[in-house]
Order: sequence, then C-alpha cells, then structure tokens
Amino acid sequence: MIACLKGEVIAKTFDKAIIDVNGVGYEVHIPHSVFSTLPDIGQETFLHIHTHVREDALTLFGFSDTDEKSVFLILMGVSGIGPKLALRILSGIKPAELARAISSEDIGRLTQLSGVGKKTAERLCLELKDKIDLPPAQPESPELPGLPEESDARRISDVISALINLGYPETRANEALNSVQRQLSDNSFSNMPLEELLRRTLGALV
Repeated sequence: MIACLKGEVIAKTFDKAIIDVNGVGYEVHIPHSVFSTLPDIGQETFLHIHTHVREDALTLFGFSDTDEKSVFLILMGVSGIGPKLALRILSGIKPAELARAISSEDIGRLTQLSGVGKKTAERLCLELKDKIDLPPAQPESPELPGLPEESDARRISDVISALINLGYPETRANEALNSVQRQLSDNSFSNMPLEELLRRTLGALV
C-alpha cells in the first residue's frame, strides 16, 4: 500500500493533483484544503496517502497531515459514507470544526456540507460522537486585519455547493471553477468576493 508520496507537483486542480515521483506520475484525489496548500507546479510536496482498493480500481487520496487522513478513514467507517463523500465533507470543514459539530450534535452545520443530508448528519453524530480518534477542538484564532474572511478551501466548497444546489453536476462545477481559477492570480482569486466568484463560475458553465 502507498502510505505517503514525496515528489514534484506536475498538475493540480481543486480536487486532484498529479505528483511525479522518480518519473512516475501518481494521480491523487485531494480535499479543497489540500489544494490551497499545494506549492506551485514544478515544486516538491509531501502528502499522506490512503490507498483505496476495489476490484476494478486502485485510487489514491492525499492529505496534508495525519489528522486529516485519520478523520477521512473514520468517516469511511460510518454506514453509507464512501471515500468520495468523505472527501467532500473534508473539503467543507476542518477536522477540529467537524469534531465540534459532531460532539455538539450540530445538525445544521453538518447539513451545510456538500452531500450531507439530515439523515447522514444524524448518523455522523450517532456513530462518531464517542470516537476518541477525532482531533480535539482547537481554540479559534483571532481574526487578523487584512486577511480574507474565508479561506480559499471554504470559498471553493461554498461555490461548488451552490452550483450543485442549482442542478449542475459536481464534475462540471469543479471544471468551471478550475477554469476561472486559471484565469486569475492567486491573490485575485483569494480576494474576490464570493458572489463575484460564483457569478464568474456560472459564466464559465454557459
């Protein structure tokens, strides 16, 4: 099993990255939080990997730290949650915030996550509330002046969720948002108001 990868980033989108390790390109599925931390194309990165094996496929999922990978595996242990949904959940919430939402049975916060309905949120609380493996909640960092109110990962998740709610397939939504991001500098993308980002992404879907 592949447990980690260290190599050169040769391609990246919001949900995938290709890592060149000694001439072999590994396609890795990633949550949006990992995309926002990946270095530029051509630079080296390190990812913790979960190798998901099925009869017809071998799929790699990558994470920036062991907490994220551990929570991904815990989520897949919940009935009805597979790797794709677990990845979508981690794209919309940090592990510590997920722990808080589950421990406080905050169904409202959990149902804001893409692909999580009320029944799934209730299962998460029922099956994971007493799991000690979930990372402890960390105190909120004070807001610093001059920084965007929302992280790129959260904004990406919000745009994708909005497009899915409008009836667009998740794959098309990701492709459109990727197209918009390629047209912008990192700073412009991070500072663009969420409404404008959604408007431009809708334009890319036409």
